[in-house]
Amino acid sequence: MTRPPTAAQRRVIDAADPVTGRLRGTDSQLTALVKRGLAFRHPRPPHDHFLTPEGHRVRQGITQAPEPEGPGEAPASTGVFAARVGGEEAAAHAGPDRRREVHSAWQGLLELRRMTNPGGDVDRPCGWERTHLVRAAALALEAAGHTPAGQQGGGYRVRQTPQPEAVAVHEPDGEALQACAATLEGAGWQVSEHREPRTGSRYLLASPRRA
Repeated sequence: MTRPPTAAQRRVIDAADPVTGRLRGTDSQLTALVKRGLAFRHPRPPHDHFLTPEGHRVRQGITQAPEPEGPGEAPASTGVFAARVGGEEAAAHAGPDRRREVHSAWQGLLELRRMTNPGGDVDRPCGWERTHLVRAAALALEAAGHTPAGQQGGGYRVRQTPQPEAVAVHEPDGEALQACAATLEGAGWQVSEHREPRTGSRYLLASPRRA
């Protein structure tokens, strides 16, 4: 799991614009936040840096304290937010704290869409989602209340595919699979249903809509 931000990085995050998530800092600080998945560099001039959904979550204080910077001190045991893609050990144990984390991350993602999509369009995925397909699709599903699969049993599983800009969503329950499709379509994804050639089980292919 990704380590939480250092105290210096946390200060940069805390100083971000509360609405847009725009960051100010040195090149090395901003680059480090990008590498941790907490910030991204806007592709258009003046190429400002903004918080990602995980960065917004850190700024709102949902994560634990940053790791200490002193020599010989142990890092914190938890990292930044990650949407549950299905198959994790803790996936079946989502309490109120987890639901608040997911809601905060989803609101941060909508703000990211508003800031980076032409015309501030929040109804279709943004550039960050196109480079983090599995995490973005899983966040849309978890934020809508779908249940991620645990290590055994039912629930959704989001997986990479060989196809560019496409993820596969598996869910053994047919009605739940259809509900996942409706959620992703409502979140701006193009969705089609397919069957596994060998097993005949149904699954979804989902791609971020461009227009």
